Order: sequence, then structure tokens, then C-alpha cells
Amino acid sequence: MEVQTIDIDTVRSLFPVLDQKVNGKPLVYFDNAATTQKPRQVIDALTGYYEGYNANIHRGIHTLAEKATSAFEETRAAIRRFINAPSTDEVIFTYGTTDGINLIAKTFGRQFIGAGDEILISTMEHHSNIVPWQMLCEEKGCILKVIPIHDSGEIDMEAFDRLLTDRTRLVSVGHASNALGTVNPVKEIIGKAHAAGARVLVDGAQGASHLDVDVQAMDVDFYVFSLHKMYGPTGMGILYGKREILDAMPPYRGGGEMIREVTFEKTTYADLPYKFEAGTPNIADVVAAKTAVEFIEALGKANIAAHEKALLDYATAAVATIDGLRIIGQAREKVSVLSFVIDGIHHEDMGVILDQQGIAVRTGHHCTQPLMKRYGITGTSRASFAVYNTIEEIDILKAGIERAVKMLR
Repeated sequence: MEVQTIDIDTVRSLFPVLDQKVNGKPLVYFDNAATTQKPRQVIDALTGYYEGYNANIHRGIHTLAEKATSAFEETRAAIRRFINAPSTDEVIFTYGTTDGINLIAKTFGRQFIGAGDEILISTMEHHSNIVPWQMLCEEKGCILKVIPIHDSGEIDMEAFDRLLTDRTRLVSVGHASNALGTVNPVKEIIGKAHAAGARVLVDGAQGASHLDVDVQAMDVDFYVFSLHKMYGPTGMGILYGKREILDAMPPYRGGGEMIREVTFEKTTYADLPYKFEAGTPNIADVVAAKTAVEFIEALGKANIAAHEKALLDYATAAVATIDGLRIIGQAREKVSVLSFVIDGIHHEDMGVILDQQGIAVRTGHHCTQPLMKRYGITGTSRASFAVYNTIEEIDILKAGIERAVKMLR
């Protein structure tokens, strides 16, 4: 596929929030791994729902209800296409990546993982892909095992091979690390796990907006992600699961929409995907999510990835000249995350000084405390790039870091 250069000025003009000053300086927004900004068309889709056809879905026969239902289900079809799922029945709406992982832990975990069974995760996982499994292990007596990583931030695949046994029931790993940027070899992991009889969940929170996601080609059992990290609204996420597994899992929550028939004696549950979508959903954000997907598709994910790689490569080379700066996470394949520490300077102090210059970065442990412990640090400063960022902004970041170093030393 031929990669095309992105018209950055046109792209930036679509994002109203970028046209402002912070602390008297033009905003440089480098906190995209936490959440991306939203283009005008996504904002318009949100307001368009509330202003034009606000109604509950699936239950009404009046015009507004039917229009809202149609828009809601059009998003499911768009997501199915975006990840190449076999069917819209396998696309479950959640409230985010965390909600999707918890759904799997509370349903698949309780149904199919028992005492003495093993769950594998990696050292670089977000807390959302650690805590639900710890809770399940406390409840069921299963065993959580952790795959180590190399100093580069890459998974130790030889260690993974040793940890994977006939007691492994689930492997749950991130597609890409939010703290390091590492892109994990998920297809290889999935193949090996399946050969051992285990299922695989991939946390795609940092993968869906940057990397190709084809759930059929990956042969993944579960894939979860959040729309707010891919130019869409907050409070809206996706769980993809293979039909035969979802059918075998019990419901997550009970209530309206997820039922077929209710009596005081017995309840029968709805078919997929509604079995896992109890209650009135986050309709407006689901509707707007379709526009976010279309925004990415219109630009072309390969084009976005090439632009972000150029930014990451430039930034990596630029900050390498700063005295005492050390990049945390130097995997051979990364998404656009630059995480760093500087000798003698606390990451929070760095973040404050950069903010005074209008530069938004994330500081702290990035919800990966065990990973920070692995590197012997308490946290990093993290600059993460998106399609609307520029080389000129990276020059501003470098100058900002150098100014902060002079002020703090």
C-alpha cells in the first residue's frame, strides 16, 4: 500500500481545542496516549444526536427512536469493518477497555478458569490488565504468572515459552505499551497460546488507533479497546469476542435489553450482542464513535502510522542530545510514545515546567507501577504523538525540556 503524506494544516484545522494558548503559549498537546483530541465532525455528531434525535433505542417505534437505533447500530457495523470481525454479533459495546477486560474476567474467568489454573500477563501491562486477574485469582484460586521483559522493553519470548503450560487457560497482553510504546508480537503469542490450549485477550487500548487490527487474521479470542484514544468520545469502548466463546459465557450484568423473556420464576437471555449490553447504553457516544472511525479511515491508518513514526524517530533523535536524559523503552517496534527520565530531576517537576510553556505531557507511573519497579524508577515523563502533531512542536518540546533542565538543576 502506497503511503501518502498527510496535509497537516488541514488535519489540525479540524481540531478546535488545538487553537488556543495555555499559560500564554500556543498549546502543544503531547498527551495522546492518555486521550486524543476530537475533530469537529465527532463533536458535531454528539451534538447532532442530542439536538436532532435524542431517544432511547431498540424499544420504541416512533420516528426518533428508530433514527437513534439506526445510528447506534451503524456504529456497530463500522466497528466490525474497522477490525474485520466476522459479524456484528461479535462486537460488544462497553464503557472502555477497562470495562471490557472486567467483563471477560467476570464471565469467561468465572466460567472457565478454576483453582490451580494459570493466567499469563506481561510485566508491561496497564493496571486494568492486572487487577481484574488478581481479583479473579483471589476468588477462584487460580494463579497469575508474569512474563518478564528485556531492558529494551520487549517481551522475553523464551520466558513466555517456559511459562506457557497445559495449565494456562488465558494469556492477556497489551497490543502496545502505553508507558513504553513497545509493540508486542501478539500474533506469535496467540499462535503459541492456542497450541497450548489457552485463550488470548489482547488489550488494544494503545493499538487500535496506531496499528492494523484484523481480528480474524490475528485469530484472537478477545480484543478490547477504547474510542477516546482514537479521536472518539470518552465512555465508549469495544469488546470483540469469538462467537462460540461469547455464546458459552454467562451475562455480565442483569437488566433491560439483555433479556428475551422475564418471569418471576426464570429469565432467558437475549442473543449476541445484546446479552452483554444491559440497560440504557451510552447512545450519544456510540453514535459519535462511527464518525471517529470514519475520520481514521479517511486519512488511512497506514498514512497516520507513517506520520507518527516520523514524529517518533525525529523526537527520539532530538532528545538524545540532552545531557542526562534516558529513554525508557527502546523496543525495535514502537507506537508513538516517548517516555524518558532525566538524572536528578523529578518527572513531576519536568511536567510542571513544560506545562508553564504550554506543553502538555503525562508524568507519573502511567498506571504501570510494576513496570516502573522493573526499571527501578517511580515514573517517567511521557510525550505521545498523534496525527495532528508536527515536527515544529517536537522542536518546542526539546527546547522546553532544555529550559526545564536549566531551571531545575
